[in-house]
Amino acid sequence: MDNVFLNSYSKISELDVSRETCNELENLILMIQEKNKEINIISKKNCDKWAIRERHIIDSAQIIDFVDLNYNTTSDLGTGGGMPGLIVAIVMKKRKNSMKVNLYEKSYHKCIFLKEVSKKLNLNTEVIHKDIFTVKNIETGTIMSRAFKPMPVILNLVNENFKKYKNIIFFMGNSGRKTLNDVLQEWDLDYEEKKSLTNEDSFILNVKKIKKKIS
Repeated sequence: MDNVFLNSYSKISELDVSRETCNELENLILMIQEKNKEINIISKKNCDKWAIRERHIIDSAQIIDFVDLNYNTTSDLGTGGGMPGLIVAIVMKKRKNSMKVNLYEKSYHKCIFLKEVSKKLNLNTEVIHKDIFTVKNIETGTIMSRAFKPMPVILNLVNENFKKYKNIIFFMGNSGRKTLNDVLQEWDLDYEEKKSLTNEDSFILNVKKIKKKIS
């Protein structure tokens, strides 16, 4: 494998950048590119290897230190093309961690893609072809949400549909600071954050407890 690829992944200090892990991530990129010819897994404007690696793979992998490894499952809400769920599953495989990644996705065609990738790479995932908003009393460890719904919508969803969970990971973009400040007007949150590795104006939010304020 090209050392340029290894160097790209090595920026994620929490990620075991073995050649095996990097090879599987590169295989995922190829599968995304191929499937993207049929359906919109990602934007066709940014479908070259470098863009997928930086914008999607590395961006997703940087949350790994926020994923609680002491639970049987973690859940990716509206996973779409599998970011970040598939990436987390690839890393867990290398760590020989038995945690299963639940991939919630309502698109039939994207679910087919998720199953194909999971089978080819032998990942410990469960593809759940359902609209997450219709599923009740969910129990899981970490909840992940990337490019799915706005933060207030996710908080309401978790508050109403999840019976038990450990933490929620949000990918906060350029307007993330304003979004967070607005959310704090309605919610009490126990959280920590870290700067994004892929965008200097973005950050990752790890929310440990939520409580809606009484209006």
